[in-house]
Amino acid sequence: MVNTIEQEWNLSVKSRKFNFDWKFLKADNSHAFKNEFDDSEWRTLDLPHDWSIEGPFKKEYASSTGYLPGGIGWYRKNFIVPDSIGEKKLIIQFDGIYKNSEVWINEQYLGKRPYGYSSFHYDLTPYLHFDNKENTIAVKVDHSDFADSRWYTGSGIYRNVFIHLTDKMYIKPYGIFVTTPKVSTSEAEISIQTTVENEYQSVENIQIEHQIKDVTGKEIIKSSSLETIQANAEQDFTHSIFLENPNLWSPDNPYLYSVETKVMRNGEVIEFETTPLGIRYFHFNVDSGFYLNGKNIKLKGVCIHHDAGCLGAAVPEKVWQRRLQLLKEAGVNAIRMSHNPPAPELLDMCDSYGFLVQDEAFDEWEHPKNKWVEGWNIGEPSLDGYASDFTKWAEIDLRDMVLRDRNHPSIVFWSIGNEIDYPNDPYSHPVLEERYKASKPEAKGMGDIAKRLTKIVKQYDPTRPVTAALASVIMSNETEFPEALDVVGYNYQEFRYDEDHAKYPGRIIYGSENGRNHDAWLAVENNDFISGQFIWTGIDHLGEARGWPTRHATPGMLNLAGFKKPLFFFKQSQWSDKEMVHIGLTSIKEDNPAHINWDHEVVCQWKGKEGEIVRVACCTNCPEVDLHVNGESVGVKRRKDFPGGTIYWDIPYCKGTIKAIGKRNGTIRCTHELKTAGKPNKIHSYSDVLTIKADKQDIAHVEVTILDQDNNLVYDAENEISCQIEGPGEMIGIECSNPESHQAYKGHDRKAYHGKLLIYVKATDQQGMITLNTSSPDLKSSSITIEVK
Repeated sequence: MVNTIEQEWNLSVKSRKFNFDWKFLKADNSHAFKNEFDDSEWRTLDLPHDWSIEGPFKKEYASSTGYLPGGIGWYRKNFIVPDSIGEKKLIIQFDGIYKNSEVWINEQYLGKRPYGYSSFHYDLTPYLHFDNKENTIAVKVDHSDFADSRWYTGSGIYRNVFIHLTDKMYIKPYGIFVTTPKVSTSEAEISIQTTVENEYQSVENIQIEHQIKDVTGKEIIKSSSLETIQANAEQDFTHSIFLENPNLWSPDNPYLYSVETKVMRNGEVIEFETTPLGIRYFHFNVDSGFYLNGKNIKLKGVCIHHDAGCLGAAVPEKVWQRRLQLLKEAGVNAIRMSHNPPAPELLDMCDSYGFLVQDEAFDEWEHPKNKWVEGWNIGEPSLDGYASDFTKWAEIDLRDMVLRDRNHPSIVFWSIGNEIDYPNDPYSHPVLEERYKASKPEAKGMGDIAKRLTKIVKQYDPTRPVTAALASVIMSNETEFPEALDVVGYNYQEFRYDEDHAKYPGRIIYGSENGRNHDAWLAVENNDFISGQFIWTGIDHLGEARGWPTRHATPGMLNLAGFKKPLFFFKQSQWSDKEMVHIGLTSIKEDNPAHINWDHEVVCQWKGKEGEIVRVACCTNCPEVDLHVNGESVGVKRRKDFPGGTIYWDIPYCKGTIKAIGKRNGTIRCTHELKTAGKPNKIHSYSDVLTIKADKQDIAHVEVTILDQDNNLVYDAENEISCQIEGPGEMIGIECSNPESHQAYKGHDRKAYHGKLLIYVKATDQQGMITLNTSSPDLKSSSITIEVK
């Protein structure tokens, strides 16, 4: 299909997604950039698109990236530019292509971008055809070195593509920078820097206007100035606006204003851009931690990767919305984007939901890390990855991350690297003693690179601190690496907090990556000088697998489908202000019985042998819990008597119902119960929405559960479920979250795991009713309808 720009969007709109009706081939062809190339046999698809997730899973691929393929792929799109565009400019923006992308327009080579997480632009204007003649954009993506990362990356144009239509006098991409240099509850100074480019051959007089609007879109205040810009020049213009009684942005009150910027010439608006504005102020104190709007708070953070299981790296916005809402429910207030710049729309959501964000640039610098192929620390690693491009591209990629993201109020620090100092992977130092490897690069080189990267960040955003996540502080302390940072992240090194706080009194320390256990949180809670922690992880992620047949990492609070795991409730008991209680079964350990691992040891079902002694684990933020079995109390226990963070009872198993009752001052505040399930009897389907938009983007999450005849979840059920869809929609993925499942992600049949499945249903551009049927032998089937409007 050939699109005209008018079909793609209204000419009065500056920016529009350019995602639909691309042609794709997973193969290489050296002629595919040519206009007359025949792509009629190629697949037609919409972006974002990730071909790796289409599989298949194979043992010969890398454990580090989830046993999924890489390869080479080509994308092409034909479009017509109408004469009505006239003297305007056309700029294309790619938000992420993994990786080694090369782009052509009408056979003109525009450039290459090796890093798969960078957003970038190309000016198409000089090479466009008019007069109803087709234009052809071609993109080559080379991910041949599939074992190039320590986690799943995906392959292809896996993020959004935009077309920007501008005048020859225009706001430079990422050319608006909004800061709040002075903030109080009574007044906020809002500084707006606007970078304008004039590609006309003459000096031009322009008017720049800024309007600040509240969350409803109502104008609060406006500022305007007349300016002069030289011919063929780029110029910065700065304005300050003072806003009375600002509504301050915070995790509890993520209030967003907007700044509307207009550039006018001869009274006509030639450029228009809207920038989100969250008014807040913050700082880190070396002795008392993190302050936001004058209030001392702890960062209750999670690390996340960018995939969503069966969807791979091409994640619809609705999926992230659901996941962020669940993390918020658990009491999470901070997110570390590990270990690369995220999709821009994810940062938009963090602004809206009120998450404090660490935006991270790199997982390796100029020397490569090990990427395990056969399993964790097994066999010969791959050394492919970003290190081969670091010297040439790092400063460009870091600059572009900061420029793109610096207007997000959610971002409170920039990270220039993750575990760059991992011992002997790649750096080493004599301080490692018997582990020292003289053949490895000397660790002292990290200091110079850190200073150079920090300088780049400060050049484009002097308002936020720079950090990095250190894996071997004992080694980094022998270098200038920590001193190059404003805030120093410690990965899994809580044992060093007190010693280093005393030894380096000017160093601000926080937990940049941490385990999920209670002691790791106590190290934050009991030390004022520790600002917070980021646990590994908020959500399970593909890759980083321990070895075949396991294909994904499982440390998350949510599994790949976004279902809550036992760990979710344990962290909720530590972090949430809403009273809660949750129970499950765990093994009885005589040694260190108080140490109960909610990661993998607790199972939230009530099942066992009659009369056998079982251990019931309970997490809560209530002072005490009364446990009932079939209506009879087996004892009240107090949270303060269990320093490990988990209350437990050892009681005889008895079929029926077990119920935990959380109490405060003798009053019941919350409950949780488990019932013994019978045999699988039926399938139940539930959609989070009953109506979706006919825009080829909107989705519904359909949760499928296997129930017994009394409607109890059958936790052990792994029945294979067949899924069929009719109407104006498609199933874009079915996720069971079983780490050892190798069923094709794009198939219509999948085995349940822990009695559940999640089906992602996406709308087409047609209206009507979607019917989704789920069935399995020996089970009563289920059907659900979703309206597409």
